Amino acid sequence: MNFIPRSWNLTQSQINDWVRQSQYQAKSGWVPTYISHLEHAHPSWFAVQIITLDGQDYQGGRSGVTFSLMSVVKPFMLLYLLECLGPQAVFGRVGMQPSDQPFNSIAQLKQDQGHPRNPMLNSGAIALASLLPGATGIDRCTAFCQWLDDHAGTALKLDQTVLASVRQLPNERNRAIARHLAQSNHLKGEVQATLDAYEQVCCISATVKTLARLGMLMVDRSLGIHPAHQRIVTTIMSTCGLYEESANFAVTIGLPCKSGVSGAILAIVPGQGAIACYSPPLNAAGNSVGGLFFLEQLSHALDLSIFT
Repeated sequence: MNFIPRSWNLTQSQINDWVRQSQYQAKSGWVPTYISHLEHAHPSWFAVQIITLDGQDYQGGRSGVTFSLMSVVKPFMLLYLLECLGPQAVFGRVGMQPSDQPFNSIAQLKQDQGHPRNPMLNSGAIALASLLPGATGIDRCTAFCQWLDDHAGTALKLDQTVLASVRQLPNERNRAIARHLAQSNHLKGEVQATLDAYEQVCCISATVKTLARLGMLMVDRSLGIHPAHQRIVTTIMSTCGLYEESANFAVTIGLPCKSGVSGAILAIVPGQGAIACYSPPLNAAGNSVGGLFFLEQLSHALDLSIFT
């Protein structure tokens, strides 16, 4: 595979055009309302940040907007635990296989006898949250943020307003997932402590610039991350990061991606750079409509697909 694009010679005019087109495409999506804080996001908001290893830095749209990482945190939690515990301990709790079921499917978990199919699903991420170092949810979230900040040069914060919105929800599906994991011995520790840690890490806030800098943890070998762990995470992002749509976008975009219900989406160009987008309207699978459109335009324009 050729991971080196012929050129990153983008112009601000190109980026601005793609932002406008992405905002138009996003009109076909919907802004989630089941988390009260997320429903206040304006459907027309769009932001993008591109950072490359050779020092290029592009941005477009409302790049100063802050959002919650939500499920975009999952690759970083996987990377953190690979670094802390090693692959054997991590993949003793969770698998690596793609799923054609929704991200919060209980049926998939039951079908797999309580073994989470992959770390990008809620079941896999909840299982991994039980492995996070720390006695309490806040201890685990704080240690995780500190590790990310130390390696990526960021200053992450937990969005307490979003966390309060999440805690107001019954969250019965995630509770049922956690209970099933515990019953099948795929959860370490107590259900409530695990869910508390999981909710907190999902409510870490960022801008697209922060998210792109975090994405460089999967790209830049000078940041002290084991190359094998970078490879594992980006491979699983390619096959599982967009849930049941992962295979389709592997064809049309061809980059490791991870999305979140906030409208955030991260793409990695192995050995080259990271692209972070934020556009709140989602499609039926829970992926950002505008973000995916932008990534497709960029990938085609620069011939970035890792499968070419």
